[in-house]
Amino acid sequence: MNYLFIALIWAAYCVVHSYMISIGFTAFMKLILKNYYAFYRTFYVVISFALLLPVLSYTGKLADEIVITCQPPWSYFRYALLLLSMLIFLKSFLFDYDPMTFLGIRQIMHFTRKTKEINAGISKRGLLGIVRHPMYLATILFLWCQTFRLSDVVVNVVLTAYVIIGTVLEEKKLVLDFGEAYLHYQQEVPMLIPFLKLR
Repeated sequence: MNYLFIALIWAAYCVVHSYMISIGFTAFMKLILKNYYAFYRTFYVVISFALLLPVLSYTGKLADEIVITCQPPWSYFRYALLLLSMLIFLKSFLFDYDPMTFLGIRQIMHFTRKTKEINAGISKRGLLGIVRHPMYLATILFLWCQTFRLSDVVVNVVLTAYVIIGTVLEEKKLVLDFGEAYLHYQQEVPMLIPFLKLR
């Protein structure tokens, strides 16, 4: 019963997290907040983090035995993948994306300076030329390169499904934002699996 509840609370968190950044909800917030929508991204990041803390806390308190471990030489491979996932995440977050925009700080700067936010277009630099969503790829790798309790397996199944579904939904949003240019980008660069070309 505990595992079902864990799956439900993580699924609920994922639904709320996704809904708050969905096309329909953000359009509604733009209508309500008008110019103050510039602050919404930072609000979204803060609320997402605040909601995550009790979910993590409850999951962490569950007494549970480790059910999946890796022994040498597989443990070395696991450590290598863990390191790779962290490097991919940090590289893409700090250099391929704009962390200021991700955290909503640049949007607030545009608001205070009374300047229009400039759409920078589609970037294909760095890891974005290899895979369209390197941070999501890094997240999936990181999730499945741990030593697991049963509760961790349940959480990882939910989060992996969420990352994949969320990526597909984000793709639709990006097509709306960038149109034909993003459709070409989809043809040139795979979504999550590097070097996989879909015909």
